[in-house]
Amino acid sequence: MALLPFVDVAAQGETRAVVVWLHGLGDSGHGFAPIVPELNIPADAGIRFIFPHAPEQAITVNGGMRMRAWYDIKTMDLSHRADEAGVRQSATAVTALLDSLIAQGISSERIILAGFSQGGVIALHLLPRLPYKLAGVLALSTYMCAAEKLAAEANTINKSTAVFFGHGAQDPVVPMAAGQQAFYDLKKLGFNVSWQDYKMQHSVCAQEVAAISAFIQRQLQRQQKTEVES
Repeated sequence: MALLPFVDVAAQGETRAVVVWLHGLGDSGHGFAPIVPELNIPADAGIRFIFPHAPEQAITVNGGMRMRAWYDIKTMDLSHRADEAGVRQSATAVTALLDSLIAQGISSERIILAGFSQGGVIALHLLPRLPYKLAGVLALSTYMCAAEKLAAEANTINKSTAVFFGHGAQDPVVPMAAGQQAFYDLKKLGFNVSWQDYKMQHSVCAQEVAAISAFIQRQLQRQQKTEVES
């Protein structure tokens, strides 16, 4: 299987960690790439950012219009919004990308997986199912697919992995309650989740960008400390 194409924002100097950031419906990897300088991460952190492009497909609720999407949306009803087969297919494609980074010498514990909206659905799907431990997960303005299968399919590898949920209190696309439900579903199974909501709609704001930056730096510094101590 060919790897997903992506926008690559190289680290300054040696690459010591990678953030893989998945976009939302109708967007592309270019959509979030400009956030990198806004994160104000120190140049010597050695963090490479990868923004994959979802494949183009017809979206049912948009009249069959083709656009970049991680899965089809057949109804706006949140309990059935995410096409499970499509989510699993995209999760497999993102896993292949993560595998390729690990094969290049990046420890999985130096990889942060981020996702906004549809991209967050994929990130949350992978978190409890991956066969290796990540440094962290950013779940932004998102929800969970097939929550009823979570307990049966989850493993314990990423139970201690920090998961940051960020959501807009006025989000008209993915109601905040849907994000909170995903948060509670993972918390109930013992995952290391934190929640923050913001006075915004289906977007990111400056306050959230600052929190994302702090999360990325904290998780990667913690991993570096762990490696030194071991």
